[in-house]
Amino acid sequence: MTQPTTIRRVPGPQPRPAELLRTALTLAATGVPVLPLRAGKVPFGNCHQCAHNACGGRPNMKSAGPCRCPGVCHAWAAATTDPAVLTSPAWTAGWQRAAAVAYHPGGAGLTVVDLDNAAAIAWARETLPATRTVKTTRGEHWIYRGTMTSHNAVRPGVDIKSTMSYARYLGPGTGTMAALPDAVRALAAKEPSPAPSMPQAVPVPTWVGSGECPHRTPAYLARGITMAEQRITAASSAVHATVFRTFLAVLSTHGRCGCLTDTHIARLFTAAQAKGETLRHCSDAWTNARTTLGL
Repeated sequence: MTQPTTIRRVPGPQPRPAELLRTALTLAATGVPVLPLRAGKVPFGNCHQCAHNACGGRPNMKSAGPCRCPGVCHAWAAATTDPAVLTSPAWTAGWQRAAAVAYHPGGAGLTVVDLDNAAAIAWARETLPATRTVKTTRGEHWIYRGTMTSHNAVRPGVDIKSTMSYARYLGPGTGTMAALPDAVRALAAKEPSPAPSMPQAVPVPTWVGSGECPHRTPAYLARGITMAEQRITAASSAVHATVFRTFLAVLSTHGRCGCLTDTHIARLFTAAQAKGETLRHCSDAWTNARTTLGL
């Protein structure tokens, strides 16, 4: 897959919509799926027609569906390389309100190792092969060729962004892009290290139980996941608490029988992110719910 092209970053005030769109179109022309981010580095929420994922989702989501929505919907799954979509009226309205450009690393055949602080950067320099590096607000993005499942908090200050995730575009970076090493893939297979005074984080999507399934039909689980999405989407306040209580309810019913799949968990996380939750908040809420239930 073609790597992101070199784009000169312009220092100074917040980029204007036209500048963001130009960046997005240039990236898309190299095969990198892009989307706008609003303030807070979060994607735009679903439109009314796509609320509760009633449309069936985007074709590039695991829960693929026939969605033909022209708007900037479905978080990371909205990312596209189609210039006609990027310049459409609905997306133009999105760029007018956007604060940054993001891209779907997995859709471009890439994996981003997000290093959030100096300690994480020092660890990467000692452990991982050198590759293309992009400066971030607090740390660095190390970008590799190759894809894997995205995981949050694989170790203190380190996230992995690839499939079913997005990363903010902060410029072309420096260095030659290397192939995704086994050392990064291995991070996803390990239990993450706990941070002081914080609940232990887990990979996302995560864990499937192994107990005997008491559910007689798939429709029971399907209704439960749909109701959980609706509960999160309908929250007008206390979103953090609503997400936690919803995760708790789903896990209390389905967490021990093994019927939950990555697709179900991704739907819940997508609904929460559409309400402004970060992937890290979702991961923490899921972990806390598991801990509360003793899973």
